[in-house]
Amino acid sequence: MSQVTIDGPGRTGETSPPGDTRGESLRFEEPVKLKGRKRFMQSLQRISSSPSLARVGRVPSSNYRTGGKASMSCVSLASSSSAYGHPPNPHSCSQTSVGFSTAPTSAVTTPGPDAQTFDFNSRIRIVAPKPSGHPGSAPLTAPLPADVRPTSKENLLPVTPEVPDIDGDYFREPDVVPKRKERAIDFWGEMPDEIKLHIFRFLKPREIIRSSAVSRSWYKTCFDGQLWTNLDTEEYYKDIPSMSLVRIMTAAGPFIRDLNLRGCYQLWERWATHGQAISEACRNLQSFSLEDCRIDRTSVHLMLLQNERLVHINFCRVQAINNSAMKIIADACPQLESLNVSWCLHLDTKGLHKVIRGCPKIKELKASETRGWQEKGILLDMFKRNTLERLIIDHTDMHDEGLEILFHGVDPEVDPLSGRAIVPPRNFRHLNMSRCNRISDKGMKCLTYNVPRLSGLEVSYILGLTDDAFRLLFDETPLLTHLDMEEIDDISNSTLQTLAQSPCAANLQHLNVSYCENIGDVGMLSIMKNCTGLRNVVMDNTRISDLVLAEAASRVRLRDQQQSPVPRGDLNSDSHNDKPPDVALHLEVYDCQNVTWTGIREIMSRNTEPSRSLIINLKCFYGYQQTFDEHRKRVLGGRVESARRLERKWAEYMIATEEAGMGGAGARRRRRRAREAAMVHADEEEGGPRGGRRRARSGGCVVM
Repeated sequence: MSQVTIDGPGRTGETSPPGDTRGESLRFEEPVKLKGRKRFMQSLQRISSSPSLARVGRVPSSNYRTGGKASMSCVSLASSSSAYGHPPNPHSCSQTSVGFSTAPTSAVTTPGPDAQTFDFNSRIRIVAPKPSGHPGSAPLTAPLPADVRPTSKENLLPVTPEVPDIDGDYFREPDVVPKRKERAIDFWGEMPDEIKLHIFRFLKPREIIRSSAVSRSWYKTCFDGQLWTNLDTEEYYKDIPSMSLVRIMTAAGPFIRDLNLRGCYQLWERWATHGQAISEACRNLQSFSLEDCRIDRTSVHLMLLQNERLVHINFCRVQAINNSAMKIIADACPQLESLNVSWCLHLDTKGLHKVIRGCPKIKELKASETRGWQEKGILLDMFKRNTLERLIIDHTDMHDEGLEILFHGVDPEVDPLSGRAIVPPRNFRHLNMSRCNRISDKGMKCLTYNVPRLSGLEVSYILGLTDDAFRLLFDETPLLTHLDMEEIDDISNSTLQTLAQSPCAANLQHLNVSYCENIGDVGMLSIMKNCTGLRNVVMDNTRISDLVLAEAASRVRLRDQQQSPVPRGDLNSDSHNDKPPDVALHLEVYDCQNVTWTGIREIMSRNTEPSRSLIINLKCFYGYQQTFDEHRKRVLGGRVESARRLERKWAEYMIATEEAGMGGAGARRRRRRAREAAMVHADEEEGGPRGGRRRARSGGCVVM
């Protein structure tokens, strides 16, 4: 189409070449104002020709040509910076260019014909286009942008995210595509039973009981017998209901091998009603414990009769146990190796004698607080069997003659040169004869040369023992690791010196000499120097002083250097910084009058040395214990600097307290105790008397 220009007041149009008649000015009349149906039809024509509907797939107007390239009049392309002033309104263009352009120019917000958008005094002039190749020639038409170009239904433009793609009727509801119903997966139901049981094995018994309330499937899995091969209620016996215990034992009975019902008082009423069902279900037990339980004798007998494979039995403090139960054990449990009937008040050695005869494999017998050890029959059978390795007979009426039969038998052959009985050595590894007050040195000498494998010996509270009882015993027990001699008044430092020089000194780990008031620094210093493997030393109410604590700290430091040879001050060592130190030695020094805060500070100071992997734990006077506990807590937590600061502040406080009370109350008592401690130490070094007053030492010259 030819270019259209407007000439009006104050406007200068483009001049036509000479002789061109197409540049005549044309004057149009004012458009006729349409009314009614015609106006409505004209509005519909404008809406149908709008390019915004083409993008949503709307069929364009029938009188709008879409076959070729789309073009529009330059009037509608005129910008605000055009030389012709204000851009023409789309409505005015459609009204004034009737017969010249068919481009879609209207929109929904196009103003009506009443709006003053055109100057009627202006003139319209048709300007012919410049020939191609003429200077300044330019294309007279411009293509529509691709995003607003109307297209046919078959060649729709790509749908933008802002405008949905609508196929067919614009007002038709979109078709709803039904979602595919996924098949429900029963994850737990389709899982193999072996995997379920493997998962539940990671739970504790208390958690398994709680999980049984989830569903029927979980209930069936939780009470599967394969989960309860080891039923130990020692940790949760107070929280589990009695009916749950009965249900577990009846459901998992054939699978249970170890049954520990220690402390289950709540089963007292259930044994009468469900005892037979439990005994019939649990027929494959190998370890059975009823310690501190209340149970009737009938249920005990049924359990013993139904389990012939029992190896370990623990009936400690069960009042229903008597000699008849021992007879059933002897007849029904030939594989028995360990029996604990301590503190069973209705039992004596007659029942134990039946067990010794009927159980040839028995190795451990715990029979504390039992009567009848004067009987020679059981002792002679124990001597002949020689299978016992652990014998616990504390708080009994054992005597010297009984020990002689137990270790030498009756009328043994005697060596004429040494005077010793010629008998096979015993297999005892641990002996506990504490509080057997009828034993003396004569009975203890029977152990000499007869217990070469002994590793534990407990003879505490036997008041008749002296140093002579242990003089030869320590030399013949090289594997001794535990020695308990608590409250034996007549042993002295010579016993400890003998122990320190014996072959068992290197293996000794536990030593208890509490309330041995004749033991002092001389004996304990030799123990600390020679017994390098000590782990626990109890020295309550003895005469030791700060020297023993200092020697113990020095030995632990030397042991630390031998185990991990890291130079002192090497604080960057990973083995010492990452891992907290371990407690290598535990000391108990309650009521030791010669132990002062100086010895406690020595332990604290050694525990905070650089690169320490082994420290000492101490139980001392209650006035110092809280400070030491806090200091140890900081050391084990890696706060070494804080521990050192605590030690320094505590030492300053103790020094200030002593200086403040030097001339006040208690000064004479402190000086007297210090003088007595010095005299005792001097007596032990010189070999003088261990008690009483000493002759005053003169401070005169050497000649006098």
